[in-house]
Amino acid sequence: MKNYDGIALFSGGLDSILAARLLMEQGRTIKCLHFYSPFFGHPGRVEHWQEVYGLDITAVDASAPFVDMLKRGPDYGFGSAMNPCVDCKILMMRLAKAQMPSYGAQFLVSGEVLGQRPMSQRRDTLNVIRRDAEVRDILLRPLCARLLDPTAAETAGLVDRSRLLGMNGRGRKEQLALAEHFHITEIPTPGGGCKLTEKENTRRFWPVLSRLAAPDVNDFRLADVGRQFWHENFWLTIGRHRFDNEAYAGLLREGDLHFKVAGFPGPIALGRSSRSWNPDAVREAASLVASYSPKACKASEEGQRISVRVTRGDQIQLVEVIPSRETVFHEPTWESARDELHALRKPEKQNRD
Repeated sequence: MKNYDGIALFSGGLDSILAARLLMEQGRTIKCLHFYSPFFGHPGRVEHWQEVYGLDITAVDASAPFVDMLKRGPDYGFGSAMNPCVDCKILMMRLAKAQMPSYGAQFLVSGEVLGQRPMSQRRDTLNVIRRDAEVRDILLRPLCARLLDPTAAETAGLVDRSRLLGMNGRGRKEQLALAEHFHITEIPTPGGGCKLTEKENTRRFWPVLSRLAAPDVNDFRLADVGRQFWHENFWLTIGRHRFDNEAYAGLLREGDLHFKVAGFPGPIALGRSSRSWNPDAVREAASLVASYSPKACKASEEGQRISVRVTRGDQIQLVEVIPSRETVFHEPTWESARDELHALRKPEKQNRD
C-alpha cells in the first residue's frame, strides 16, 4: 500500500477539499477518507470527486460505530435537532487515527474553520475534540492553523506553517478565493449534509432510537424509506412509490411483517418491533396499509371485502379489513421528537483543553 504524509477527513464539502489541496500544494501526499453512514456521506460520488478535485479518496463505512455512539447517548448531547456534532467529530477523528498505520501517515487533516459552526467549531470545542479523540499531537487544521497552537507536523518542518491560513467565522469569501486559486470550478453547496440536522429526518430517526430495544444500522436505513407510522413500539413503514417498494426487499429481515393488499394494486409495507405483534396491532396496521390503495378503498365502499396478505417468514395470513386512516398508528412529529430531545439535554461538559 502506498504511504502518505497525512490522512484527511473528507466530507465532500468545500472546506475539506481546500484543506487537502492546501497541503498538497506544499508537496505533501494526502489520503482522503470519506466516512459514510445512513445519516451522512455519498460513497457513490467518490469517483467523481477524485476526477474534479484531483484528490485521492477512499470511502469508509462508519455506520456501525456511529449507531453505537447514538445508542450509548452522545457525551456532548444533541444540537438543534438530533445531530451529535461534537461526538461525531470525535468519532471520525478516532476512526481516521486508526487508519494511519495502514497508510504510513504522520498526521491527520481536518477542514474545520474556527468559529464557523456554533456547536462544533468554537475554540473550546475544537480543543475538546482533539483531546477526547486523542489526536492532540497529530491533528492539523490547515484553514485556521495560524490561529491555533503549532502542531508537531509544523514544528518538525513537515508542513510549512507560514503557508497555512488563519480563517475565522462563518463567511465563505476566503474559501471561494482559495477555490479560484486552485481552479476549482465545481463548488459544493454550503451546509454539513447530515440528515440528523433536519427536522423531517429527526422525526423519522428519533422513534427508532427511543422506542426500539436495540436499534441497528438496518433500522435507521429503513427509517429513511416510505411513510413512517408508530403505535407504542410497533413500527410500520409504507412505501410511497416503486422505489420504496423495491428498497424494502433489501431491508426485510427475520421477524418483520410484510404487508400487501390482496387482489388490488397498492403499496408494500413492513412492520417491525422489539416484541411480538399482537392480532389487534396487525389488524390496525393492515387497515392503514389498505387505505393507501385507492382501488381497494373504492371496492370497500361498494361493499366488497378487502384482505391484506401479511407474511412473516414462511407464514402467510389474510387479514380482512376496512381500509382506514383512523387507526392507532400515527406519524411521528418533529415537535414530539424535539420535546423528548430537549428533556435529554446534558449539562455542558468541561471544555478546557
